[in-house]
Amino acid sequence: MTTTPLRKDAARNWEQIVAVARDLVDQGTALQLNDVARRAGLGVGTVYRHFATPEALLETVATPCLEGLTAYGERALADPDPWGALEGFLSRTLEAQVTDASLAPVTAAAEDALPRTTELKAALWSAGRVLLDRARAAGAVRPDLAPGDLVPLMCGIAYAVDVHGGAPADRIDTARRYLATLLTGLRATTMPPSA
Repeated sequence: MTTTPLRKDAARNWEQIVAVARDLVDQGTALQLNDVARRAGLGVGTVYRHFATPEALLETVATPCLEGLTAYGERALADPDPWGALEGFLSRTLEAQVTDASLAPVTAAAEDALPRTTELKAALWSAGRVLLDRARAAGAVRPDLAPGDLVPLMCGIAYAVDVHGGAPADRIDTARRYLATLLTGLRATTMPPSA
């Protein structure tokens, strides 16, 4: 899909709007287009011309993170080690969840404002599903783990990090520790025969 490039002033305005929105999201402030316009020093009409809804703006803020995760998922699919690929993908996804405040609300939304968001989310879910299926087929993952289990488990860890993760500098270490515990539980184990 090709789009007409923005004029220099329009491109500058778009970048300013997205930068202000990024700051607000990082602060935990809900996006309101009138507030974004005021903080960006732009007219409300300018903001609305670029982003029809706060959801479209939030999805635009989340797009670089979603693109990065999708690209990582594609690389993980090429990894010949099924367990290592799944572990790396889940680790990268969790790091994104605890460091990018735009990711959770965008991925949890039932409907998307932008077609690009729908495309990226579908690619991300597909990569996770294929990685899990490969690990299960290789006997590396518990056979009772369903693809639909991964998202709630990962969200649970991200929530636990939000509540108990400590200082911002400690959040990734806490997330990694929680993920390591989860991965231990996901690993397939050979059970000794019953007596």
